[in-house]
Amino acid sequence: MKQAEQVTFGGSGLDRAGEIRGDAGAVARAITDPSSRAVLFWRGKPLISPARPAGLVRLPMDHPVLDDAEADPILLGREEGAAVFAYDLSAWAPESLDQSQLGAFLDPSEQRHPDLPDDMAFAELRRVMTWLNPRDAELAATGRAIISWHDIHGFCARCGHASEITNAGWQRSCPDCGASHFPRTDPVVIMLITHGNSVLMGRSPGWPQGMYSLLAGFVEPGETLEAAVRREVFEETAVKVGEVGYLASQPWPFPASLMFGCWGRATSREIEVDPVEIEDALWVSREDMMTIFAGEHPAILPARKGAIAHFLLENWLADTLD
Repeated sequence: MKQAEQVTFGGSGLDRAGEIRGDAGAVARAITDPSSRAVLFWRGKPLISPARPAGLVRLPMDHPVLDDAEADPILLGREEGAAVFAYDLSAWAPESLDQSQLGAFLDPSEQRHPDLPDDMAFAELRRVMTWLNPRDAELAATGRAIISWHDIHGFCARCGHASEITNAGWQRSCPDCGASHFPRTDPVVIMLITHGNSVLMGRSPGWPQGMYSLLAGFVEPGETLEAAVRREVFEETAVKVGEVGYLASQPWPFPASLMFGCWGRATSREIEVDPVEIEDALWVSREDMMTIFAGEHPAILPARKGAIAHFLLENWLADTLD
C-alpha cells in the first residue's frame, strides 16, 4: 500500500538513537547537553501548544518544571543530532482537577502547570493526535507507550522483586535475580472485510451513540495475522473470510498495541453477533459509507480521524488500497 506510512503515528523517520541506550556515559552527556530537549507527559497526556497549528512542546533540560518528574528520563531519540527525552510528571496534582473527565472516551479536559505558560497544556492524545505533525505524533506516541509500560511493570515478572529502569528507559532490570524485561507491544489485527460493494462494520458496548468501526482483535500466541483475521471476524459476527492480505500498520499507544491493518474477502454474508464480543455489526455499502464520511448519515458517525480504521476506509472509498 503506497500510502501505508501516512497513517497517524507513523512515517516520521525518527532517529531512535538505539546505539547509545546502553552507554550510560553517552546518555548522561546527552542529558546535560544544552541542545537536548524534554517532552513532558502527565497521566499519559503529552504537553502541547493547543493553538492551531498545535505542536508538541520541547523544553530545555534544565527547566524547573522537570523537578516534578517521577523517574529518570527516557531517551526517545534524536532530532537533527539533538537528543529528546520523555519525562513523566504524573505525580503533580493540579488544583481543581475534574476527575469526571479523566478516562473519558475522548477526555476534553486540559491541565496547565503553574510553572509553564498558559499556552501550554497537557491534553489527551486521542483527541489531539490529528493536530500534530508526523514527528510530534511519533514522539508523543512513543513517550506515552513506554511511560505506560513502566507504570505497570515495576516488579520482576520472574521473582517479584522491584525492578529498576535501565538502558535509557528501554529496559527494566531485576537486581535480585538478574532478569531483564523489555517494553511489550500487543499485536492487533483490524480488518477491512468486504463482500461485493459492502464493508463489515461493528461497534463495542459503551461507544458513543452512532459510532461504528472496523472489526479488530488481538493476535493469539502461535497465530498468523491471516488466521487472526479469520478467527476474530468469525468469533464476533459468524462471517467466514477467505483471502486475506496486509495493508498498513499503526502504533496505538492506548496503552501498547501495534495495529495491523488487513483486508479480507468474506465468503459468507449472514451476521450473527456474539454479544460478549461486540454490540452490533452490519454491512455498509460504498454509497452509504460516502454519506457517513460526509457526516450526513442519520444513524452512523464517521470513523474517528487519526485511527487506522478511518485511514483504511478512506482509501477503500478512494480505491487507493493498492
